[in-house]
Amino acid sequence: MFSSLLKISAAIFITLIASSAVAKDVETMVKNADHYRLDSESARVVSMVSLYENGQLDKTREYNVYTRENRESLVLFKSQVEAGQKMLMLGDNYWLVMPKSRRPIRITPMQKLLGEASVGDISTLTWSEDYQATFVKPETLEIDGDSRAVNYLRLRASTKGASYAKIDLWLDAESDFPIKADLYLRSGKLAKQAWFTSGDRQGKRRVVAMTLLDQIQPAKKTVIEYQDISPFELDDKYYNPAYLTRNALSEL
Repeated sequence: MFSSLLKISAAIFITLIASSAVAKDVETMVKNADHYRLDSESARVVSMVSLYENGQLDKTREYNVYTRENRESLVLFKSQVEAGQKMLMLGDNYWLVMPKSRRPIRITPMQKLLGEASVGDISTLTWSEDYQATFVKPETLEIDGDSRAVNYLRLRASTKGASYAKIDLWLDAESDFPIKADLYLRSGKLAKQAWFTSGDRQGKRRVVAMTLLDQIQPAKKTVIEYQDISPFELDDKYYNPAYLTRNALSEL
């Protein structure tokens, strides 16, 4: 009897130790995956967005995204049809600035996901700051006829401003490179499925593009190409909504 209790206690202890190790590993996995997308705390990201409908290219849009630590980013709309629009994200607070507008417009986390090219998808390059991750199980994905060993993680939003309430994420089992992500709204509905393209940037393996398959409007697909990601620090004044309404920022 005593021997059995010892065995049970030992098994529980080993399980707890293993669970703790997995938790640490999961945190590392997500940070590694983030690093493939953005490897500088402060950076400028030049994004070209191609919008497809029924397999045909419908339109393209260009955005410059300036990110820095503490979940702060500024998005400048650079295409002619959207020129002058700006979106500022400071933690869980969001503002949209329209050309010739006298005051910034406060928007909700859901509103930043609206529009032809979701600014939430363009600007969100990290998961570790907005989500709590748990390990689900190892799996095998079939990609273009090849089998890929992956780790399946589940991310749940830990901040009010997270673009999605839940993300199911699959990372390469060896490198933690992000392969696929299912993106869920707060209603529980699957909104989009993301696939990540691997490429070379300055001699390092990085995510060079993200393809979003719309699960609500299946005829639509969005491809976001990260044409340039480079370390860059903006002055604090650019992260002030009032300053954005008074200045065109055409120099950025």
